[in-house]
Amino acid sequence: MNRADFTAELDRLTRQYGAHRGPGADTNMGSYRCEGCAECTSCMFCVGCSQCYRCTHCTSCRFCTECSHSSGSTRCHRCAYCVQSEGCTDSAYLVLCRNCADCTYCFGCVGLVKKEFHVLNVPYPRTQYFELIKKLQAEMAL
Repeated sequence: MNRADFTAELDRLTRQYGAHRGPGADTNMGSYRCEGCAECTSCMFCVGCSQCYRCTHCTSCRFCTECSHSSGSTRCHRCAYCVQSEGCTDSAYLVLCRNCADCTYCFGCVGLVKKEFHVLNVPYPRTQYFELIKKLQAEMAL
């Protein structure tokens, strides 16, 4: 293969890919049973997500990768059961958190690493944490 052959084939593939992404085309390559999603790849059972990769059972997420059962989150990676969180990684059960990594059960936290049962970056005993967030979620209608 020479440079001209390579360039011609690359141009053909680019045009073919663009034709599949035109109006009315399925813009969720390799995804299964996603509804109202746009430009997602290899996702399953998601609703209203955009530009996500390998997510499952997510709703209204954007730019997330390998997330599960999350909603309203943006730019999260390998997170599960996260709600309206952004830029979090390898975490679970986060609500309204930003830039947390390896965290579980955090509410309104920013920049934490390897923490659990925190509200606004303050640690709480497990039982007190659940009592507090139950109250907060009711007041905030989450």
